[in-house]
Amino acid sequence: MFRSILLVACLLAQVHFSGAQTATNKKSLPLSDGSPASVGMSPARIQRIDAMLKQSVDNGDIPGVVALIARNGKIVYHQAYGSADVASGRALKKDDIFRIASQSKAITATAVMMLWEEGKFRLDDPVSKFIPEFKNPQVLQNFRYADTSFTARPASREITIRHLLTHTSGLGYGVIDGDERMKMLYAKAGTTDLFSTEDVSIKDVVMKLAKLPLHHDPGEKYTYSMGLDVLGYLVEVVSGMPFDQFLRERLFDPLGMQDTWFYLPENKANRLVAIHHRVDGVWKNYPNTFYNVNYPKEGAKRFFSGGAGLSSTAKDYATFLQMYLNGGELNGVRILSRNTVAIIMANHAGDLYGGGNAHYGLAFGVLTEKGQGRGGDLSEGTFNWGGYFNTQYFADPKEGLIGVILKQTQGGTGDQTGWKFKQMMGAAIDD
Repeated sequence: MFRSILLVACLLAQVHFSGAQTATNKKSLPLSDGSPASVGMSPARIQRIDAMLKQSVDNGDIPGVVALIARNGKIVYHQAYGSADVASGRALKKDDIFRIASQSKAITATAVMMLWEEGKFRLDDPVSKFIPEFKNPQVLQNFRYADTSFTARPASREITIRHLLTHTSGLGYGVIDGDERMKMLYAKAGTTDLFSTEDVSIKDVVMKLAKLPLHHDPGEKYTYSMGLDVLGYLVEVVSGMPFDQFLRERLFDPLGMQDTWFYLPENKANRLVAIHHRVDGVWKNYPNTFYNVNYPKEGAKRFFSGGAGLSSTAKDYATFLQMYLNGGELNGVRILSRNTVAIIMANHAGDLYGGGNAHYGLAFGVLTEKGQGRGGDLSEGTFNWGGYFNTQYFADPKEGLIGVILKQTQGGTGDQTGWKFKQMMGAAIDD
């Protein structure tokens, strides 16, 4: 029954993404500047968005923001306000580089699906077929807080590639895990979750993950996890290339994403935005905690985290999203088949995610008809995600609309710009 529903969802999703690809297979153009009116958007309402963002910076709600809006391949809004580094006083610029953290996940999933298109594996293949250390997974049963000893039982099934893509594998997320027991076990095992300058590789981390118990049986629940880090290593195993090299040669260079990196080249490092937090009402630079804030610029530069490791710009990420809106192609470069894009957008987690307002595909959260009806989240089929340092993106296939809003903050901020930006963007359509 579920497979029948999935097939129907794929066919419906295909309709959303077929408009940009004509019967003559005309190639799309790269993103370029255009006026709001030329693509059916209200200049006055775009100006209203601009005023909201500027006011949020002026009020001190956020230290700085870069935002971009594109429709039908035209960038109609791209502005920067505020500070890139409050300690130095450097003003934020449109092409500044942000740590995008979990926005890396969709990029990693795209790499996985590029290899899937080549017939390298099936989505329901056990990951142990390629990474044998994951054979015979165990599920946590009893845990002793005094010494972190535990008992576990055999899992009911193997972890599949689909489970890893959909956060239903049962793996945890270390220091940001919602289960204190998992935090302790991951810390004891020495796993690396985010932004390490240490001499560690994704293989090193994945080998540790394979020895740890799971939250639950694979496929039983949605549990946000390091599954995409495991998949980054899978890309290495299957392709025979280091993960960063695969992304550079197969995805970033072909799409012209020259500002998206795990570790910034020397000539780009001065464009990195500092992480900020509010101390006694004042924005200050964030200190090193469980991650090193200088990660993209220094250290051993070997840890290519598929789940959280990339840094990028608003325009680069919009370029990535535009490729999806075009059905997998941009500027004559075919990254994915439009059929594969439809599969990626289909519901692969059943009712385990989204409460009916959204479903989880293979790379994104996807808005449902019910979710659209609540208002403020654009059209059914809109796909989105965000990152740990307060970055958000969304793309609406029905309207050909992309929004990227990047900040770089930690801790409680009271920031309202994310939802306002999306809601006001939808209201700016004027055709």
